[in-house]
This record gives sequence, C-alpha cells and structure tokens, in this order.
Amino acid sequence: MTTNGRLETSEPRQWKGTLGSLLSDKLSREIDAFEGQIEQKRAGKLTDEVFAEMRLRRGVYGQRYDNGQRHDGVTSRELVFPNAELTKGPGTLWDAPGMVRIKNPFGAMTADQMDMLAEVSEEYADAILHVTTRQDIQLHFVHLEETPDLMRRLGVVGITTHEACGNAIRNVTACHLAGVCTTQTFDVTPYAAAVSDFLLGHPDAQEFGRKVKPAFSGCADRPCGLVKMHDIGGIARIREVDGVERRGFEFYVGGGLGAVPHQAQLFDEFLPEEELLPICQSISRVFARLGEKDVRSRARLKFLVAKLGIEEFRRLVLEDREGLSEDSRWTAYLDDVHKGHDGPLWQIETQDKLTPTPQLEKWLGANVTQQRQPGYKVVMIYLPLGDITADQMRGLADVARRFTGDSVRMTVEQNLALRWVRESDLAALHEALNELALADPRAETITDITACPGTDTCKLGISSSRGLARTLMEHLEERGELDEVVRGLRIKISGCFNSCGQHHMADIGFWGVSRKRNGYNVPHFQVVLGGQWAENAGSYGLAIVAVPGRNIPAAMDRIIEYYVDERDGDESFQAFVTRVGKASLRTLLQDLVEVPAYEQDPSFYSNWGDPREFTLGDMGVGECAGQVVSPVEFGLQASEREVFSAQDLLDQGDFNGAADIAYRAMLIAARTLAREKEIGLGEDPEAVVAAFKTHLYDPGLFHDPFAGGKFGNYLFRVHGERSNGFEATPERARQRIEEAQLFIEAAHSYHVRTAEAVSV
Repeated sequence: MTTNGRLETSEPRQWKGTLGSLLSDKLSREIDAFEGQIEQKRAGKLTDEVFAEMRLRRGVYGQRYDNGQRHDGVTSRELVFPNAELTKGPGTLWDAPGMVRIKNPFGAMTADQMDMLAEVSEEYADAILHVTTRQDIQLHFVHLEETPDLMRRLGVVGITTHEACGNAIRNVTACHLAGVCTTQTFDVTPYAAAVSDFLLGHPDAQEFGRKVKPAFSGCADRPCGLVKMHDIGGIARIREVDGVERRGFEFYVGGGLGAVPHQAQLFDEFLPEEELLPICQSISRVFARLGEKDVRSRARLKFLVAKLGIEEFRRLVLEDREGLSEDSRWTAYLDDVHKGHDGPLWQIETQDKLTPTPQLEKWLGANVTQQRQPGYKVVMIYLPLGDITADQMRGLADVARRFTGDSVRMTVEQNLALRWVRESDLAALHEALNELALADPRAETITDITACPGTDTCKLGISSSRGLARTLMEHLEERGELDEVVRGLRIKISGCFNSCGQHHMADIGFWGVSRKRNGYNVPHFQVVLGGQWAENAGSYGLAIVAVPGRNIPAAMDRIIEYYVDERDGDESFQAFVTRVGKASLRTLLQDLVEVPAYEQDPSFYSNWGDPREFTLGDMGVGECAGQVVSPVEFGLQASEREVFSAQDLLDQGDFNGAADIAYRAMLIAARTLAREKEIGLGEDPEAVVAAFKTHLYDPGLFHDPFAGGKFGNYLFRVHGERSNGFEATPERARQRIEEAQLFIEAAHSYHVRTAEAVSV
C-alpha cells in the first residue's frame, strides 16, 4: 500500500534483532549492578584491577587527557570542529573523564537511536560522536559516575554498551551494504544479528583471556566485512545439496591485527547456516578453556589457533559441538532470514532525468553507489576522522526519516551509509546534507583517511595519528586533481604498533614511533606498504622505514608519484609494490629519514596538530660541526637494516633466510643494549641472550611501557626455535619480521628512556 508514493507497512524496515527485550530485563539489572560497583569502588571495597575489568565489560574506558584539554595549539577534534567546546573537567573517581563505547551490531542505527545518541553526547560528553573501524560509537570526556544513567538512556532505544570492551565477544560487524549490495551472495544482516544476540552475555563467553571480534561479509571479493582480519568470520556461500540450494558460510578463525597480525585460517569451506550459532558457542568454550590467561600478549584466539594448528583446533571445536545440549535459539531465527529486513520508504515513481550541477555531479561520482534494487542508491556520508557533531547527528536523523526511514549504517571506514535512496531524491538529499556540512565528496577515496584516536585520547598513543591524518587530507586537497589510479587508494594511520587504525591492510599505512635524534625525542611514523584492503583484508603489509612525522607528506607524495609514473598498465598498487620491491621504495624515501637540528627547524620536534615539544628533556648540542651519534644509535640502525634485508628475502621467497635474518636483527639490538651493561660482550648468541636477560629483561628495564615486556619475550622464543629445527612458512616468516621490528622499537624506547633519565 502507498500514500503519495510512501510505502505503508507494519513491518520494520530496519533489522533490530532481540536486543530491545534484553535491555528491559537482564541488561537493566547489569546496569544496576554496575552502579553498585561504582559505589563499592568509591568506598574502597574494589581494587583497581577488579574494577577495571568490570567497567570495561560495560564499555567504559579510561582515556588520555592531556591532549584533550585546550592548550596553546589545537587538538585534532578542534581541527575538525573548530567551534566545539570540550566542556568536561576532571572527575572524582578517575583523574580525568573517560570514554564510553556503544555497540551497534553490523553498524545499524535507527533515526530514534540517532536522536538519542545526539542527546547523550551533549549531556554526558563533548557533543562529538566518533564512529570506529568496528561500527561502534565512542563518546569521550564522560564522567564515570554518569555512565549508568547514560546506559539507561541508550537502553530506551535498544542500544547497549555491554561487552563493548573487555575480555568478551565484541561488536559483531558486517558489510554496510548487506542486503543491497550488487555482488552479495545473500544478506548477512540477520546472521550477524543472531550471533550478536546469542553471544551477548552468554555464560560460555565469559572466561576469555582477551577479546573476540566477529565479522560477516556477503561476498569474497569486496572488503566491506574484512573477515580475514577477525577472530571469527563468515563469508556468505550457497551450495547445492540434493538439488536444493542451501545457505552457509566460508568460515574463518584466528585472524587479528595488533602488534603482530595473523591472517585468519579456514575452519570450514561450507558451514551450514544452522551450525553457525552452535559452532560459535563451541569456539567460545574451547577458547575459554585453553586460551592463555596469564600472559595477555599471547591471550588472543589467534595465538591459540597458531599454537594448536588449525586441524587440532577444528577437532577440539567439533568434539565440543557434539557434546552441547540442544538450544532452540540456534535455529529459531532462521525462519525469518529470507524475508528481507529492511526496504524502501518510498516507491519508485517516474521522474524527469536529473541534470546535475558541477557540485552535485562531483558528489554523485564520489559518494553515491548503485544498489542491487533498481531505482535505488546507497549514499555514503563522509565523516572527517570518523567524527560527527550532535547537531549533525540529530539533523541526519531527520534526513533519514525524510528520505529512507531507518536505513542508516556505519561503515568500517568510519563513515555513514544511507540505503534505499530513490534516484529521484538525490538532488534534494544532497541539498539537505549540504546544509548539515555532510556533503563532502570524498567518501572512500584517498583523502578519506582512517585513523585511530592516537595521542588525542589513547593512553598508548606515541605519535599523533589524527593530527597526521588531518594534515595529509589537507595536503592532498592542495595538490588538486589526483590521477584516477590514485584516488581509490586507502591510507590508514595508527598512533602506535597496535594497528587500531588498521595500517597493516592499507595501501599506504603509517604507525607511530619515537626516535632519539640530536638529543631530542622526535615523533616518527613507520611507513607500511604491501597491505591488501580488498578480498576481505587479503594480506598484510610490512613497515619499510621510519620517517620523521614532518616528512610524511613528502614521503606519501613520492610513493604515489612513483606509482603513477612507473606502474605497468592497469597494475594495482599492491602488485606494483611487489614488482618494484620494498628495497626500491626504501631507497626512494631514504633521504627523508634525516632530522635537521632543533635550531634549524623546531617543527620536527613536535606532533602534527600539537605545537608542544615532543621531547621531555634537552640533552644539549655539541660545539663541533657534526652531530654526536651514540654507539647505541649506530647499533639500532644496524639492526633495522637487517630487518629490511629480511623483508627483501621474504619478497624473494626465501622464507627461512628471512626468518634467520630477522632473528639476527633482534640479536644485534639486544647486544647493542647489553654491551652498555656488560663490557666486552661478544657475538655468541647464547651469551648475548643471557646478558640481555640478566641485565635488561629480568630487572624490568626493557619492559616497554606500552607492551608490558612482551617484545623481550619475542627474542627468547625465537632464540629457542633456532635450536628446535624451525621451518619457516611465508606467514611465519612475515610474523617473525614483525616481531623483530617491534623488538627493535622497544629497544629504541628503552634507549630514549635511559637517555632522558641521564639528562634529568
């Protein structure tokens, strides 16, 4: 039935799952319990460690605060929204306000939910909402005491923060195009919703050593779901069985980014749809039982799969599955999965052909894509650095009601998507979005840069990922029209090694590090090349060189110009990097590694977007014309050269050689540091490892503050593998190179800390 072109139906257009009923019952009690735990913490009846896990399971994080406060410069949040007011001051239970993460399964939001999100961001946070790479919403500068009320407000519209953080099943992500994609096998939305509802608070998913991240994709080729970088993931498949088409999933386990990324391994070529929930339950049970609990750096599912091997892991899961008691929820949701769970607000009507203005035409080309249903389009809304103001969110809710109903989803690239937009409404929609400053035509282009919070709010941030991202966006805009082959490249930035910005799978990635140069700390970024964004994160890149932050725009220019000038026909960027080799690209950037003296250019000694000096102390400058370089710096540079040699061998297919050289790089770094403690230390590996352990690791000196000492364990494990007949696979060789790079970064960090201690 229609009314003036509007479809009238009693069925909801947006798939909502069963979360609303849970919030009114179990999760409501959870919020009450959390409020009581806050009171216990205030009374001194809970330790910091116990309370931390309690609040994390409810989506409440502590956050770094120094860069969130106003100072002589501006933060990246102010760069995006110069009129924003960061109104939250220090709290009482924390030294400063924190962050709240809100789960939105498969990135879906209704207009009512968007209104509520806008309200709570104004009342409890700083009126800015941040969309994450896993389709969550984050609010910053929230007082801990106010979080229970915030959670109850969200619960009214069917949103929860429960298990958005902590050692639990995290938000279940999926393609933002699911159900409307032109290449999908089938709509994965109801399956993602079922996994989210089933595992939320499930008793078999409460005893993990670390988090578990699930994802679903409707097809293998497009990257929307990024299945192969997740702990648990399914790619939609259809198989004919006894003449009948059956739905199922190409099912993966054990993926993950972090410091050392692991590619997910194939668990089942075709997991029938009715087995999805019980297998996820059994995976949770096996992980809870056998996963690492004590050493957090080895506690992810990827490490258990790697330790057991995929065959043994599969055997254990299937054995557990056989013993599970039947649960009606495993298949109850399947009665509805073929119905279609969102649809148009308006019917298609005949209308004159659109004659776009130049501005509209540019937006149509960048932000509008075809939907599988004729006459409808998907409109992408670009969010700078994933941020949207409360006013914009509220205005967008009204826009959604007018044009699409509830069909709004977040994307893994920190944008928003409006689905079921009639072609005839595109001009009016563009005008409405333009009034909200949400019609920027750069969605899913090279200037649509993904970045983690970095030094703005994250306690682990080393270099300013958001500051660099904003700088690169402006730099690319100033360059003018880019070559067409460059426009679709992905740039992703992390403030540290942990890959929250997903730098490993970008065409061009960066992750923040620090170097000691000319007596000062200097913010740097490792340049990562060779990642594959397509095919659900088909492969990961490696860092090729650390470049001072101030030189990153120049480094990016050289890389893209080299690609444009030297590519072979329609060669992809990843194929180009493989063909020319990382050694060639390293040489291309080598002169950019140099850092001028502080007096010559002090900008090198601060982060982008933050004029404050990056250093904690001034060691002074010698009177001679040349700079004094310590033996430690020479040794660490030598270890980095070895890592790059290992990368070259990896590219050439010499996996054992690459693994051996990566081990040697660790030894050089360990010997360099240990020689300061043990004069006369030679090069015998046993002696070097023993000296490193005695003088640096056991006393806790090498324990990198961001990694809890795990990078030192890399050396001990690799040293032990050397005598046990280690045979390198391509994946294991690449991981060893990653581990060597991280060990060397920890060595740099140790050198910086000890140099600062001497200068104080």
